[in-house]
Amino acid sequence: MRRGSFSLTDLPAWCALNDVNFVDVKVANISGRGYGLIAEKGLVNEDDKPEPLILLTVSKELILSAEGVEEYAKESKTFRQLLDAAGHQSIRGDILLFLLVQLVLSSPDYEGGQGPSTPWTQYFSLLPEVIPTPTMWSEPELSLLRGTSLEPAVSAKLNTLTKEFDNLRAKVVELPFWNELLSIDEAITVGDWILLDALYRSRSLGLPKSKESMVPCLDLVNHSSQAAAYFEENNKGEVILHLRKGNTVARDEEITIDYGHDKSPAEMLFSYGFIDPDSVTRSLVLPLEPLDDDPLAAAKLHAFGTSPKLRLEEDERGIPHWTAPFVYLMCLNEEDGLHFRVLQETDGSRHLKIFWQDVDITDEPNTIRDVIQSHELHQVFELRATTIVLNIVQQKLEELTGAKENMQGLVRAETRQAVSYLRSLETGILEKSLRVLEEQTSQLLQDETVIGYLQAAGPDENDPSAEAANDEDDFS
Repeated sequence: MRRGSFSLTDLPAWCALNDVNFVDVKVANISGRGYGLIAEKGLVNEDDKPEPLILLTVSKELILSAEGVEEYAKESKTFRQLLDAAGHQSIRGDILLFLLVQLVLSSPDYEGGQGPSTPWTQYFSLLPEVIPTPTMWSEPELSLLRGTSLEPAVSAKLNTLTKEFDNLRAKVVELPFWNELLSIDEAITVGDWILLDALYRSRSLGLPKSKESMVPCLDLVNHSSQAAAYFEENNKGEVILHLRKGNTVARDEEITIDYGHDKSPAEMLFSYGFIDPDSVTRSLVLPLEPLDDDPLAAAKLHAFGTSPKLRLEEDERGIPHWTAPFVYLMCLNEEDGLHFRVLQETDGSRHLKIFWQDVDITDEPNTIRDVIQSHELHQVFELRATTIVLNIVQQKLEELTGAKENMQGLVRAETRQAVSYLRSLETGILEKSLRVLEEQTSQLLQDETVIGYLQAAGPDENDPSAEAANDEDDFS
C-alpha cells in the first residue's frame, strides 16, 4: 500500500501539537545513518549537578504500548473489530495491528470512514519504507548468510511472518473492509507485514511500566556503545531522554543511546540491520536438534518447553564458554535415570512430567546440569555433553568456512560489509570454541570414572562419550 507523506520539516509542528519537547536538540538527517538527534548548542552535564539534563520529553499518551493499543480500540470501532478478530495473542501482535491501521489511515489511497486518526497516523509516514534488517533483504543478499548463525534464524522468521499474514487474512474474512484490502484487492501484502515487523523490531524498547513499547521521536535516536544519553519512564508515564552525567556534547554533534551492550553481533544485525564494531560482546547462538536415534527425543523437546539453543560466548579474556541446558537432556537416557510420566489431573487434563532418579524436575529443565552433579557418573555425562557440543561446533565451522559467496544479483555494499564482518566474528568464536572443547574432551577422557565406565561398557556407537574416546585414539 502506498505510504503517506510526512517530512522532517513537518516534525516540529507535530511535536508542538502533541506535547513532545526537545531541549537544545533537534532531529536531523545524518549522512550514512538516516535520521538522528544532534545538539543545537554545546551541552554539558556536570557530575555534581543534582538534576540530570533533560533533552527530550514524550508524553504518556503518545507511547504505543498494550495500554495505548487498548485506548485506541475504545475510540475506533473498526480497530476494535480487527483487534478482537486477529489480536490478543501478544503485545507485539497487537502493536503490529495498530501500525497496520496507521498504514491504511495515512495512505493517499485511503478513502475514509474507518475510524479516527491519531498522532501516530501522521508520524507513521515519517518512518522509513526500507529497514536494513535481514528480513527485508533481497534473495542475493540473504544468500550471503549461508553458514552463519543468522541463516536459520532469518529463514524461520520469514516463515513465521508469512504464516502470521496468512492467519490474519483468514481471521478477517468476515470483516468486509479488511477482507477486501488483504484478500480481494491485495492492497496490503505480506511485504507490508514484514515491514511492520521490521519497524517494531528495530524501534521497540522495554519500559519499566509500559513494558514493550514504541516511543515516537525517541525511536529516531541512533545507537552507540559509547552513548552520551539514556532514557527512563517517570512517575507520570512520560519518557525522558537525559544526557549522561559527566558528558559533553559539542554543537551539531550526534547524541546517541545504547540499544543493548549484551546483544551478540547476529542479534544486532537481525534486529537493527547493523553490527556495532565497538561492542565487547562476542557470542553466537545456534539452534539445537535432538539426536536422530533418541527414542525420547519428542518427550525431551516437549518437557524442555522452549526452543533449545547453544550459546557460545567469549569472556573478558577472550576465552569462549558454552551454555546449552538441553544438551544434558540430549545425552541422558532411561538407563541413566531419566524418565517421563504422564500425569492426569482430576479435570481430565494430562501433563508430561520429567524425572531424574525419581525426583520430579519438570519445573526446572534448565538446571539439569546442576541436578546431575551429585551422580557418580556426572563426569561421563559431562563428556557426552561436551562431545555433542564439539561435533556441533565442528560442523558449523565447516559450513561457515566452506560456504561460497554468491556474486550474482544486486547486493548493497553496506549489506555485504555487515555479513563479511559477521562471518569473520563467528569464524573466530567457533575456532576458539573448538580448541577449548577439544581440550575439555581430552581432560575428561583422563578422568578415572570415565576410564572405568568406558572399559566396562565396551564399544557403543550410540554413546557420544565412546565416540570421543575413539576420536582420541585416532588422534594419538
